[in-house]
Amino acid sequence: MTKRALLSVSDKSGLIAFAQGLTDLGYEIISTGGTYSTLQEAGVQVTKVAEVTGFPEILDGRVKTLHPKIHGGILAIRNQKHLAELEQNQITPIDLVAVNLYPFKATVSKPGVTLEEAIENIDIGGPSMVRSAAKNYRDVVVVTNPKLYPLILQQLQNGLVDEATRLDLALEAFRHTASYDTMISAYLAKLTGSDLPDTYVHAGEKVYGLRYGENPHQRAAFYRDMLPLGAGLPDAQQLNGKDLSYNNIIDTQAAWDLVREFTAPACVIIKHNNPCGTALGSNLAEAYERALEADPVSAYGGIVAFNGRVDEETAQKAAKLFMEVVIAPDYDKEALEILCKKTNLRILRLEINPSATWQVKSVDGGFIVQESDRDKITASDLQVVTTAQPSTEQIEDLLFAWKVCKHVKSNAIVLAKARQAIGVGAGQMNRVGSARIAVEMAGDKAHNSVMASDAFFPFKDSVEVAIAAGVKAIIQPGGSIRDEMSIAECNAHGIAMVFTGVRHFKH
Repeated sequence: MTKRALLSVSDKSGLIAFAQGLTDLGYEIISTGGTYSTLQEAGVQVTKVAEVTGFPEILDGRVKTLHPKIHGGILAIRNQKHLAELEQNQITPIDLVAVNLYPFKATVSKPGVTLEEAIENIDIGGPSMVRSAAKNYRDVVVVTNPKLYPLILQQLQNGLVDEATRLDLALEAFRHTASYDTMISAYLAKLTGSDLPDTYVHAGEKVYGLRYGENPHQRAAFYRDMLPLGAGLPDAQQLNGKDLSYNNIIDTQAAWDLVREFTAPACVIIKHNNPCGTALGSNLAEAYERALEADPVSAYGGIVAFNGRVDEETAQKAAKLFMEVVIAPDYDKEALEILCKKTNLRILRLEINPSATWQVKSVDGGFIVQESDRDKITASDLQVVTTAQPSTEQIEDLLFAWKVCKHVKSNAIVLAKARQAIGVGAGQMNRVGSARIAVEMAGDKAHNSVMASDAFFPFKDSVEVAIAAGVKAIIQPGGSIRDEMSIAECNAHGIAMVFTGVRHFKH
């Protein structure tokens, strides 16, 4: 009995060889549109779906495979009752369906694409055939990934596609349609401004598998959002080194989030998801030197991020440090040659784009969706609450420290001077503990520095630590029932304090 295969693909990779292989195995090929033309031009014997259905493609191709002679042929269980119904209705069974869908993602990623263009690239017939074939996987082979064509041909040449493979193909098919629908919903949500809906869908495509996760006994893989809003870390061009590890990815994102807060030449060095070095400079080379100077011990094996094009001088300085990853918008040719001599150094190039609008974090049995922390406090937003007024220079340092503090694990305290983070207290269970760590790191440099706190001071003890170290100005959200105690302590020692009214917890 002649078997029938339906081929209708947007991605035509490997199509001709696959179709010819099926023909050689005795399959009758039926097809539509561009797939039909491609096969016919290649000399593959193929029949139009319209000849099978006895009904022409209509509505500019919107309707071509939505017909009982197609879906009946796919969905029929190969039992006596269903086969009798097929024969009664003159329907031939379809034994293999190879379909992948209209390029919706590629379409909406083009500059200036209109809603009408996007809508015309929403596939209807394709997902219907894929789902029908996947539902009837015991009797129908469904292929949505062209990379699997050789496997399918090999198994067919040996007699049949085994049931375990058919089930795997069905799973991949349902994932294919689910991710496709997720792309469409994400695009429409962006257009309509819909956020935090009753049903939230999220999908990704694998960038690559990781050797392991956070620790060697944990499995992991790196995924890209199906419909990203702009270039992100999965889109970074890797110019050197091994694939990123789980910890590389997490730390590199932290470095990138902080360094793009600044417009002046900036360098950030991240270790274990916290900035151990952050500084601005007249150029990137100076910014790097100042960032490294803050904590050269912790910088060893860290992630280094720049917010501008890395030149030869900067590369020469940075190459002296053992680092896992360096990321920047671009590199001079000479800089890249210097850095690439470190064969294991992962070098990433990524254009600076706004951060994602939403963040997703998982918990057992669910996940949390929240807006990204995109606060942009300026000097005009600051409320001076002390008798002492901060100088212009101190305000610049306070705003710098505030940006750094936003990217430090809570409880977070940052000391800064001359746009250089000189002491960072991160992730302590009490705020005064973080303050003591930051002061200890800063050492003598703490004199005449400024302090930033990601949340209010519940007691005046952190202020007392700052004053004892020589801090001259403090920035914090305010809002504690004991704010007056901290303010009074500052007034007693001539210290300036400003409130932002915004908290920056980072868990």
